[in-house]
Amino acid sequence: MSIPFTNPLPIPVLGFCAYSGTGKTTLLKQLIPELNRRGVRLAVIKHAHHNFDVDIPGKDSYEMRKAGAKQMLVASHVRWALMTEDAKDGDPELPHLLKQIEADKVDIVLVEGFKKLELPKIELHRAAHGKPFIHTHDDNIQAIACCDDTELPSELRRLDINNVAQIADYVSEYIAAWKPCPVDVPMAPTCGCELDTSTTLSVRQGIDKILSYVKPVTATESVDLDELENRVLASDAISPVDVPQHTNSAMDGYAFKLSDKPDASYKMVGEVMAGHAYNGTIAAGEAVRIMTGAPLPAGADTIQLRELANEQEGAVSFEGDMSLGQHVRQAGEDIAQGATALAAHSRLHAAEQGLLASLGFGELPVFKRPVVAVFSTGDEVCQPGEPLKANCIFDSNRYTIKSMAKKLGCEVIDLGIIQDSEAALAQALKDGAAKADIVISSGGVSVGDADYIKTVLEQVGQINFWRINMRPGRPLAFGQIDDSLFFGLPGNPVAVMVSFLQFVQPAIRKLAGEQNWSHTMVPAITDKPLRSRTGRTEFTRGIYHLGADGKLHVTTTGAQGSGMLSSMVKGNCLIVIGEKDDQLNPGDTVYIQPFADLL
Repeated sequence: MSIPFTNPLPIPVLGFCAYSGTGKTTLLKQLIPELNRRGVRLAVIKHAHHNFDVDIPGKDSYEMRKAGAKQMLVASHVRWALMTEDAKDGDPELPHLLKQIEADKVDIVLVEGFKKLELPKIELHRAAHGKPFIHTHDDNIQAIACCDDTELPSELRRLDINNVAQIADYVSEYIAAWKPCPVDVPMAPTCGCELDTSTTLSVRQGIDKILSYVKPVTATESVDLDELENRVLASDAISPVDVPQHTNSAMDGYAFKLSDKPDASYKMVGEVMAGHAYNGTIAAGEAVRIMTGAPLPAGADTIQLRELANEQEGAVSFEGDMSLGQHVRQAGEDIAQGATALAAHSRLHAAEQGLLASLGFGELPVFKRPVVAVFSTGDEVCQPGEPLKANCIFDSNRYTIKSMAKKLGCEVIDLGIIQDSEAALAQALKDGAAKADIVISSGGVSVGDADYIKTVLEQVGQINFWRINMRPGRPLAFGQIDDSLFFGLPGNPVAVMVSFLQFVQPAIRKLAGEQNWSHTMVPAITDKPLRSRTGRTEFTRGIYHLGADGKLHVTTTGAQGSGMLSSMVKGNCLIVIGEKDDQLNPGDTVYIQPFADLL
């Protein structure tokens, strides 16, 4: 029987399974150096079926562990190892073991054993051993490495068990194609479930459905460096120079050829200022004063700080420890000539503009800006700046939508307030679709209004009405009008902003050419109790701050009515309460979406 497995790491995990004697360890001993040669950083977890020791009887670490230390960490300048005594009746738990891996230092974890777990695996098989296949009762087998005599079903990927390079190719492909399962993110559905075909969707399902309709802009234009803010790069920016362009000094100090004698004195032969060069070659026993950023003279290999130098009568000596190459910045150590400085589909901001300027770019190709048309509906909605009619409200939604769209680099067309008539609404939708890539309306998509709006939308396009299991912002209309996308957002001001953040934002980013963007989700500790309803994602307005314990804490802004726009002004994040939670207590960990990206 297989056992469910959840990968707790942001990197892929790939198992190797086989019957004893097939050669798992032999293969891995050949595969690991081959992957290392290709630049792949590896961690390996091996399941041992017997008692074992990795330290040596008689050594201090062994004796202290046997004396009763539950954990024993032994370290040297080349490695460290942690031995943990944790006796269990059954097999060790792989998710727990994986959490011990330093995921930021490796690209993939290879697992030998644990063949009963439902983790992705490569099966090893040799026909001569006469053993049955594992893949016949394990749907998690991704490929089979086998010998020529093995007969396989055509749908399985076949690898040569004796061709280590081919298996390394497969592992590299697996790393490149792997995407983390969003099981720990509150907005995500259960990993592996199919999209619901009903009109009630989870937040994750709604996002995925919408993105499946989005076709990124392909038209490009060349734009001056000054105008690149918030644009999306259309092709790789290849560095025409080394950065830094010359091997240079990282400090104000003295440049010299390091002597074997720690108390050596050096003859002063010149000075090098930033923007200038020393024309000669530094010989042994010579030194020059040098400024930060100045090119390192030929013959020099080391720099000592000015504060640690003693210059007298044309000679200089140094205090403190010195090592070969200290305080020297090598040419190209930041970005080498010919390397990709910024990849295509990157969104450009101040840091990216500065980097491109440092490489000498005057202009670059970017994707054309998406065009967004915005209007509000309802006879009760009044234009700000004009007298407020009886029983009416000022239109705030159009302005928040326009502001958020502009912050995403869009050109915005304001279609104003559309009166409650089928003819006016139909004309607005047609006009918007003719001019824009995306048309966004607010109001008129609640259950009571759906029949009226639906009639008009069906005349001009293909529209779906969805109930999203979220609060605020349950009703959502989405579809296509000719070649344009259409979003019908709720009428309540907070619901409009939350719906835009969750659904419209990822669509605009993909449309603009941005790749692999996802909502920023940051864990924080709640300082107040939070309530929701199981099966629904709750977006509560919150204020996060760094607590005295050095951890991120969050509290709500107070009352959470979906018409209370002041709660968005007071807050700096959304607290995301996932579908599985109905009660969170102070001290519990929650996820937050900071407003910094857009609001």
